[in-house]
Amino acid sequence: MIAARTLFPGGVNSPVRAYRAVGGEPPVLVRGEGPHVWDDAGHRYIDYVGAFGPLVLGHAPAEVVAAITEAAEAGGPFGVTGPGEVRLAEIIASRMPSIERIRFVNSGTEAAMSALRVARAATGRDLIVKFEGGYHGHADSLLVEAGSGAMTLSIPGSAGVARSVAEQTLVATYNDLDSVEAVLRAHGGKIAAVIVEPIAANMGVVPPVRGFLEGLRDLTASAGALLIFDEVITGFRVGPGGAQELFGVRPDLTVLGKIIGGGLPVGAYGGRAELMDLVAPAGPVYQAGTLSGHPLVMAAGVATLRALTPELYAGVERQAARLESGLRVEGASVARVGSLLTLFFRGQAPRNFREAKSSDTDAFARFFHKMLDSGVVLPPSQFEAWFVSAAHDASVIDATLEAASR
Repeated sequence: MIAARTLFPGGVNSPVRAYRAVGGEPPVLVRGEGPHVWDDAGHRYIDYVGAFGPLVLGHAPAEVVAAITEAAEAGGPFGVTGPGEVRLAEIIASRMPSIERIRFVNSGTEAAMSALRVARAATGRDLIVKFEGGYHGHADSLLVEAGSGAMTLSIPGSAGVARSVAEQTLVATYNDLDSVEAVLRAHGGKIAAVIVEPIAANMGVVPPVRGFLEGLRDLTASAGALLIFDEVITGFRVGPGGAQELFGVRPDLTVLGKIIGGGLPVGAYGGRAELMDLVAPAGPVYQAGTLSGHPLVMAAGVATLRALTPELYAGVERQAARLESGLRVEGASVARVGSLLTLFFRGQAPRNFREAKSSDTDAFARFFHKMLDSGVVLPPSQFEAWFVSAAHDASVIDATLEAASR
């Protein structure tokens, strides 16, 4: 849109929306229902973007729309704790036992930033370890690139990030416990926490290899550092209790977002009571937000999580598995966990970011646009996850595979 280009940097309010990784102009989408979206010319598309994760029930599910409408008609926000916050927190804590206390915020970036602040306060240490290709929002200390080696301090990954801030973050290799052990050994008692997407989903979907998450749990415990799971994408998508339930590994702190807001802006961080009781006003770690726990967001989150029954998860799993099977062709590979998947244009699914980067991104761009021409909207990057929702039934999967085969 011409007006958007004059009003917003690059014409967008988030970079991936600009289609720079695939080229061309993004469609102007104006409506969504179930698994479909419509552009401003009336063309209908099957949607696998799903707002990049939160729309696990599809677009405009009736129960979520009704909950938002009821909350809006009740007025607010009110500047005090409300019943919706309590209801959503109770559901989350019941499904993720590692979360004994929780704090709602307004984005995943804010949640990750706050969790790291808690980790530093709890340990009295400054350094953080993240993984190459892992994304935890655009907070300065997490927007970094690896230095000359896995054991070196990082360099800024964006203009405007101070080198002194970037140097507080170390970068290890996903699915490589030796790289983590080397970093912990080199920096001894200076590391406050290791933060990880338990299923990497910002380098495309890359599942953890057997023993990786368990190894992180053991290594961090031995080093006196905290283990933080960033489940902004995986939380309540890969199962009722997220990736931590799926793999049986209990982190010290968890970062959440996306699905817990039912498509509205949200974030949360939580964990053991003694850690979360460091947060103001219970403790000395300051964090605040005027619109945190907004009644509309809480209502949408409660309605969404209540709809996520074992039967619903089983149905989504069946359709996602059919999609995965149909996309497996020579010269490409598919990585999938639950309703998250990525088609990689490389012979084998990657195990880390360096392998993911060897994918044929030009081939992906051509495939992306052919699919768009065939009425299927995919995330506009080789390194994004596709999101299957409960609204993607057998007929939708068949139509997608027919388009892919063409």
